[in-house]
Amino acid sequence: MSIPAIPQRLTAPAPGWTVEADVVVVGSGIAGLTLALRYAGLDPGAKVLVVTKDVLSSGSTRWAQGGIAAVLDPRDTPAEHLSDTLIAGVGLCDEEAVRVLVTEGPGAVRRLIAAGARFDTDDAGELQLTREGGHRRNRIVHAGGDATGAEVQRALVQAVQESEIEVIEHALVLDLFKDAAGRAAGVTLHVMGEGERDGVGAVRAGAVVLATGGMGQVYAATTNPLVSTGDGVALALRAGAVVRDVEFVQFHPTVLWLGEDSTGQQPLISEAVRGEGAVLADAEGTRFMKDVHELADLAPRDVVAKAIMRRMRETGADHMYLDARHFGEEKWRTRFPTIYSVCLEHGIDPVTQLIPVAPAAHYASGGVRADLHGRTSVPGLYACGEVACTGVHGANRLASNSLLEGLVFAERIAADIHAERRAGSGEVTEAAHPARGEAAGVAHAAQGEVAGVAHPVPDEVAGVAHAAQDEAAGTVRPAPGEPLTDDRPTSLIDPRARARIQGHMSRGASVLRSQESLSAVAKALLSVRWTPVAVEPCTESWETTNLLTVASVLVAAARSRQETRGSHWREDFPDRDDAQWQGHLDVTLTGEGLTMNYRPHANVAMPAHTIDDLVAAGLEPAEVSALIDIALREDLGEAGDVTSIATIPAGQVATADVVARADGVIAGLAVAEAVFARLGVGRTERHVKDGERVSRGDVLMTVTGATRDVLTAERTALNLLTHLSGIASLTGRWVRAVEGTGARIRDSRKTLPGLRALEKYAVRAGGGVNHRMSLSDAALIKDNHVVASGGVAEAFRAVRNAYPGLPIEVEVDRIDQIEPVLAEGAEEILLDNFTVDQLAEAVRLVDGRARLESSGGLTLESARDVAETGVDYLAVGALTHSAPALDIALDLRGN
Repeated sequence: MSIPAIPQRLTAPAPGWTVEADVVVVGSGIAGLTLALRYAGLDPGAKVLVVTKDVLSSGSTRWAQGGIAAVLDPRDTPAEHLSDTLIAGVGLCDEEAVRVLVTEGPGAVRRLIAAGARFDTDDAGELQLTREGGHRRNRIVHAGGDATGAEVQRALVQAVQESEIEVIEHALVLDLFKDAAGRAAGVTLHVMGEGERDGVGAVRAGAVVLATGGMGQVYAATTNPLVSTGDGVALALRAGAVVRDVEFVQFHPTVLWLGEDSTGQQPLISEAVRGEGAVLADAEGTRFMKDVHELADLAPRDVVAKAIMRRMRETGADHMYLDARHFGEEKWRTRFPTIYSVCLEHGIDPVTQLIPVAPAAHYASGGVRADLHGRTSVPGLYACGEVACTGVHGANRLASNSLLEGLVFAERIAADIHAERRAGSGEVTEAAHPARGEAAGVAHAAQGEVAGVAHPVPDEVAGVAHAAQDEAAGTVRPAPGEPLTDDRPTSLIDPRARARIQGHMSRGASVLRSQESLSAVAKALLSVRWTPVAVEPCTESWETTNLLTVASVLVAAARSRQETRGSHWREDFPDRDDAQWQGHLDVTLTGEGLTMNYRPHANVAMPAHTIDDLVAAGLEPAEVSALIDIALREDLGEAGDVTSIATIPAGQVATADVVARADGVIAGLAVAEAVFARLGVGRTERHVKDGERVSRGDVLMTVTGATRDVLTAERTALNLLTHLSGIASLTGRWVRAVEGTGARIRDSRKTLPGLRALEKYAVRAGGGVNHRMSLSDAALIKDNHVVASGGVAEAFRAVRNAYPGLPIEVEVDRIDQIEPVLAEGAEEILLDNFTVDQLAEAVRLVDGRARLESSGGLTLESARDVAETGVDYLAVGALTHSAPALDIALDLRGN
């Protein structure tokens, strides 16, 4: 039987109609509508088009019961919210992405309120805040008791309907198309029904935003609506985008259990019910969570779901119970009216009865890899909300962070698209794009270039794995008459296979997983691809194809990750394994199958060209990343850049120049660029190179991005850049002082802790050379070693015996010490505090038998006299430990 690869394009008729837009947003939940409204506000003249699979008010957002997590209580802090999120994410959250979420989140919620969303308040008119699993503070705002999503959706839909935003409903998006440079240029879609537009058509747009929600329908039982068939992830894969960490599917622990044969969308019993005091128990009334986690029933979702599954397995039960009988009827009716009504509809009175619950598929923590501004690895394609993997959720989403993520990153994407369009139109000085093949990682993207390990994808799941080339960056938009041609392989799956896919996934790839169960699912999914009849293109076959694509990737990743972490639980690998698996699984799709790469986790996103420059400079990008982490923690503290947050609107974009305020030599531009990238300022253009001499007033670099991010990154970036440029400048003065003599200027180990590699690089940028990096690079026998060993010859022989072949340098402070050292075979002699005359005598005595370094008591005024004695090196400790910083500033351009 021939096994076709996962298709790179859906079989579909040629587009019968075309519309133009500046931005097309696919999806009408909180992420999509917030983005559309925000962009329309930034650029009132732009045409913004929202495409939604159902009606505008449908989607996953309206089903959200719990609320939105944000620091709105004066006693709460962003640092606490950040800590709770990182703990829930089990070592895979991108810390900077989380910091963005928790610092910008409160403002985003307030803007949502200003847009018309009405949240529950107390008698004094203050927002009511509750708590959910994993939160150590009350920070969840809610609406209508347990109807937060419905209220948010209502407010956003009303705002869109009152705007100039165009909407196409009942439209299933099929595939992305690109321009000649590989940039996203629009989508093909199928409008279901009859009207002004129906059938397959095309939207041409300068930017495409995926806000399609989740993939819960890949399982038989889920909290997701019928439309959540993983369309966005599948489209992104077919377009060549990187998809990350799809194995981390969160199963909500408390879904109303309707019987073992119940499938499809299941009623959710919000975590807020436990936040208000409900407890989990088994059929015997035993409260099992109190012995599982310090937060008991309010532990993170993965912990609770696993505990329920363990208890079910131990007791042979197919569900557990939630006990909230102590609430009383009044609290049920006022605080949880929706859940109360649903329970009654299914014959359960929660006032007097226990509520049967069991875990069901709920939320995808992974998705299309996106950076701090929602950019994917395909230029012009953005992802926002549940379809995206921004690094916020790690291996397990913290409760009620999902709606907040949609708000915050929607605003950031809108600002990024606006900045790019302004740059393209000439309103802002052109700034270089980061290399998009790795521009999408906050999270995440760049570390893969440093250390990536390819993981084989099982043949029965993915076919033959081939390396996929990242798409080249481009900005060309297709002309209106340009034909849409695409010769990628196509295929469709028989829609009758949908139930089989879901059943296999629920049996073998849900909360409990093992090599045996996942292999069985993989084999079953392989058989699903084959059909004895021709499959006609239609909504059902397109959705089923998307489900199979997503399921295949999920199973392949789950089989590869041989550990238990967060919402990924392997029974055959029950422990978390940071040594081998504290990293991400990135998947791409080619015509021959899936390619999977393991990327070690890191907290810094760098453009690929920045990484290349650091490597070329002899610097380790991961070490630079770690240093930037430390520096940013010192600069940002708990609450972040409070002045910028308070004074600058979230969507404001600015261009700034990094300018020399004094003459000097530049070093550290790539490091400064990495700082800006770390905070999401991805557009940087260097005007000079490290090692170049600059004059006062010269522009060194131009950065364009959100004004807040530019100013937040300013101090950290300049601290490093001014310090390194100061070292390079001082080194340059010494180099010029000895020019033409043959002597070289070199440094010592007198460096600031943690900065040695960078400071020694700055010396090289200034024209100097480096001495040893550490105490293990070479032996350096000094006066104290001589005293301890009983003589210089004795010390030399001791080193030679202990470390044969290691270079040995000897420091001497008298002429008479030189000959014994030479007799032992010293390769380099360091002449400490010798006068010029003594140096000249030492050079004559050695006569080329060893290299000579002069150190101690050197000044710029005496440097040339010392160099002219014939020594090989002048060692200047002051280069690194006391060089004055070069004055460099960042100047915002006026509007």
